[in-house]
Amino acid sequence: MELRNRTRYLKQLISFQDTDLIKVVTGIRRCGKSSLLELMEEHLRENGVAAEQIVSMNFESMQYADMDSKALYQAVMERKLAGKRLYLFFDEVQKVPQWQNAVNSFRIDLDCDIYVTGSNAFLLSSELSTYLSGRYVEVKMLPLSFAEFLDFQGYTVESYQSPAGGQRKRAIDKQGQMMDLRELFQAYIRFGGMPAISETGLDQKKVHMLLDGIYSAVVVRDILERGRRKEQRAITDALLLRKIILFLSDNIGNNTSIRSIGNTLVTEGLLEEGNRKSKPAVQTISAYIDALLESYIFYEVKRFDIKGKDYLRTLGKYYIVDTGLRNYLLGDRGGDTGHLLENIIYLELFRRGYDVAIGKLDDKEIDFIATSNGPKRYIQVTETMSDSETRKRELAPLMAVQDNYEKVVITMDQPLDTDINGIKIVNALDFLLDGETQ
Repeated sequence: MELRNRTRYLKQLISFQDTDLIKVVTGIRRCGKSSLLELMEEHLRENGVAAEQIVSMNFESMQYADMDSKALYQAVMERKLAGKRLYLFFDEVQKVPQWQNAVNSFRIDLDCDIYVTGSNAFLLSSELSTYLSGRYVEVKMLPLSFAEFLDFQGYTVESYQSPAGGQRKRAIDKQGQMMDLRELFQAYIRFGGMPAISETGLDQKKVHMLLDGIYSAVVVRDILERGRRKEQRAITDALLLRKIILFLSDNIGNNTSIRSIGNTLVTEGLLEEGNRKSKPAVQTISAYIDALLESYIFYEVKRFDIKGKDYLRTLGKYYIVDTGLRNYLLGDRGGDTGHLLENIIYLELFRRGYDVAIGKLDDKEIDFIATSNGPKRYIQVTETMSDSETRKRELAPLMAVQDNYEKVVITMDQPLDTDINGIKIVNALDFLLDGETQ
């Protein structure tokens, strides 16, 4: 597959080049981590680093199947060059038992710059992060953004002056033909942003085959095999795991508790297969969800009490890493664009480096409180604001907030009013496409 640029992530790696920090790239399988390392290697070569200074190992290869930390250390030290820095690239490094021992030794014994990837959050579990404390920086990688999806599909986006006033955007293909951005966004929602999808021609059968392979790899390699690590509880019930995955996929953006998941699985008859007689324990469901979060299939967003200024322990929300994966699991059902849009906006905020929470204000809820190094933003997401009741419902929580931080409604509408009582009204596609430079 052609190596495509992932500018946002590559810039992050370059910004930490030749520092003492270990660069750790994390994210779900097949989201582009290996390609990112290749891009970084290409950047080094283009900037005068000799080929013999680059040591690259992909531990998914059978070539390294029996390698442990001592063998890794020996293999790299044999490549040591007098008076020259080595650049070490270790892909899926969690496959190597006690890998952190070798990596830390390289920092002490070798003039080197280290880059590693992993497809499971166990890579930076509390034990390992303590071991590597202050010595690494994490680059959290996601599948393609909408802007990247358009680029991978061969489209460029240009702005033009609308006859009604203001700037609008349109997509142009390689032949110079214009395409409707909303139609392309529907394709993005439907097929998702896994980079390899750009090679399928957006053929549904091929896309589903690709996503089936990704799903199987995540479930089998990263979840069902996790019991081999003595530090973690084994996930042994493949049926229960799939039912929980389907439940969370079907309830993205809904307030969810661990206890309610078990109740719903029973009451809706989702656990009637096999010999199951009783509801799984809360601790069991919690362990299975932890495994899903660790493998980056889902992301949890906690609720924040705006008045109490504290996080709440109950009724957070879960969002799936890729809407194409959700559609593969549940089928292309349609009619759920609002939750899918909300999921995509959450991922975009995460991609841009925001810490995201759900806002609770008395009996009202704000979809997202997004906080970064700068001021926080309150964000509501809705498919449309055209109905007066919907407009009132979406604006009410933002209007109830008494502080002066930015308040935004993101909608698929192309709004004529871009400001209502100090609340910005922003078109979702503009938000997604403008953000690539932020």
